[in-house]
Amino acid sequence: MNSYEWYGALKKPSFAPPSRAFGIAWSILYPVIFVSFGYVFYLAATGKVSWIVAAPFVLNLVFNFAFTPLQFGLKNNALALVDVILVDATLIWAALAVWPHSKPAALAQIPYLAWVLFASALQISITFLNARKL
Repeated sequence: MNSYEWYGALKKPSFAPPSRAFGIAWSILYPVIFVSFGYVFYLAATGKVSWIVAAPFVLNLVFNFAFTPLQFGLKNNALALVDVILVDATLIWAALAVWPHSKPAALAQIPYLAWVLFASALQISITFLNARKL
């Protein structure tokens, strides 16, 4: 069974959006992430902030990009759930770390955080609704 069929066969909560909503959301979020994370990396590269400030941004990217292979490549809801929680945690950490240095960069994370918190609730629901399929 391919990933599309596998995901389609999973039980989903009533609040699960249609698949096309994910593409729309990420099409809006990725430019914001690119600019705001890029700015933080610029600040770190030019010595205006410590790389410690940029570290949660790096980790967030790693966890963000790991989600699709975990969820759809491995077809593992539990690992995807752990990963999305790490996305949430590193994003909150990132916003707090950069706040003293760039409030706009911190505030730019709010739409991303709102989406990943929603995605986390969705992943929690999918994981537990399909627990026998772990």
